[in-house]
Amino acid sequence: MFSFFKKKETKEVFEMTAVTDGAVIPMAEASDPVFASCSLGNGVVIRPSGTVVVAPADGKVTATMEGSNHAIGMELSGGLEILIHVGVDTVNLKGEGFTSFVKNGEKVKAGEKLISFDKDALEAKGYCMEVMQIVLESEQASNVQYQTGMEAEAGKTIVASW
Repeated sequence: MFSFFKKKETKEVFEMTAVTDGAVIPMAEASDPVFASCSLGNGVVIRPSGTVVVAPADGKVTATMEGSNHAIGMELSGGLEILIHVGVDTVNLKGEGFTSFVKNGEKVKAGEKLISFDKDALEAKGYCMEVMQIVLESEQASNVQYQTGMEAEAGKTIVASW
């Protein structure tokens, strides 16, 4: 009775944007079978048209790959932990073609530059430069809904919500 006086519960929705410009595809379609198997976690893959990786949401940098600069871990303000991995087997380059703009433990805002990479030079060396946005396994990870099959603009196009 008098249910209209009850306060409606509103659940906060969090969003994650694309980390780089390019075509967004499901993780299962990644060129690398390890990423495609989702053994590290589900997410999206971006076939980049750009060369800059930005923060997909406000958060904290939890891991940087010092020396190789090819990947970054983040804890997003919505509670998800993600791994942003640039390219396949690019760890072997030992940082060649990559520049990192953040340090471990640093707080970042959505759209802030994290990494740049020389896409053309690295592809010329035979590297696949797909960019993986991997949601690491957690209780919240099962609630994430992914959007794929589109061209994304870094820091603007929403690729996941939870």
